Amino acid sequence: MLIEHLNRRLREHEAQALRRHRRTAESPCAPHQRVSGREMLSFCSNDYLGLANHPALIEALAEGARRHGAGSGASHLISGHSCAHVLLEDALARWLSPCIPEARALTFCTGYMANLALLTALGDASATIFADKLNHASLVDGALLAKAPLQRYPHGRLDLLANQLRLCSTPVKLIVTDAVFSMDGDLADLPALLTMAEAHDAWLVIDDAHGFGVLGRHGSGSLSHFGLRSERLIYMGTLGKAAGLGGAFVAAHPIVIDWLVQSARSYIYTTAAPPAIAHAVLASLQLIAGDEGDARRARLAQSIGMLRDGLTTWVQEHRSLGWRLADSATAIQPLIVGDNAAALALAAGLDAQGLWVPAIRPPTVPAGTARLRITLSAAHTPQDVQTLVDGLARAARALR
Repeated sequence: MLIEHLNRRLREHEAQALRRHRRTAESPCAPHQRVSGREMLSFCSNDYLGLANHPALIEALAEGARRHGAGSGASHLISGHSCAHVLLEDALARWLSPCIPEARALTFCTGYMANLALLTALGDASATIFADKLNHASLVDGALLAKAPLQRYPHGRLDLLANQLRLCSTPVKLIVTDAVFSMDGDLADLPALLTMAEAHDAWLVIDDAHGFGVLGRHGSGSLSHFGLRSERLIYMGTLGKAAGLGGAFVAAHPIVIDWLVQSARSYIYTTAAPPAIAHAVLASLQLIAGDEGDARRARLAQSIGMLRDGLTTWVQEHRSLGWRLADSATAIQPLIVGDNAAALALAAGLDAQGLWVPAIRPPTVPAGTARLRITLSAAHTPQDVQTLVDGLARAARALR
């Protein structure tokens, strides 16, 4: 019965153009990559600064393995907490200290685990969680697993959030939001959210997975980008996107971090990440904050502008189809198509030209908003971007 049931569900997904398929990368993460036996020009990774294959990080990872071994051997609270983890947490705390007074940091294996930790550990029965409806799945799942009641507000509707906060009577209030929304590329109004948190004695939990390393002074993130400073900020950043490696961290008031160590199940009951990765992330932070990081962010900004300039007229010509380019100033540049099958067909047209751009469909995005999620990297050249603009025009013509 189980196999028949699952086969039926899979057929239903196929009929709705919702079935997912994996592709196999056969070379390192980079704009030009060998994928399933073909040479492709990729616009789908979150390697925003082009550091995933940087020689300095490859060497730092190898050095970390030579110094600390291949694995950690246990959870952080048993024997897996290495001096490399300590050094990294101290560095990340200093990174966020201009925005979070007395900040301490705690590292996790993944951003998903960090968000589960945050919301399940802080969202007990004395709390209420207020969440933007377009938050990342890890924040959604963390809120659903928490014991706290959950109130969701329509994307960006802070007027409705204010009313929810005004009516809330629980002693703890957690406002939870992405900083850069992963499927739309837009930024949350963090200054307004922090003002609201202060007015209602709430805490602001921020997932900066797509802002860390890219936004703010020397890539220090969305808090720096907006010039925010408050002990009410609880910040999650990932280390597998702009930082080019893997893992995640939470930075917050020391008492918040101590409580996570004591009670966050996705921290306590898992093997610590290899210390070699922590060692390599320290090298990544130096690159991000230095002159090379500034230069890479400048190149990324140029590519974003070039892509938007190149697609503006093209999108207007296809407005009758309901297509539009999302209003985004970040490396995430979604082309909203609407229909699932049409998004798949457009992605297939690009694939035939050696261009790898994924079609994103529900439930990752709301029904009726299937899209191509174009992501740019500092490693893309102007010629790469122009190739995509020209390829989109050809793929669209083939669909008519």
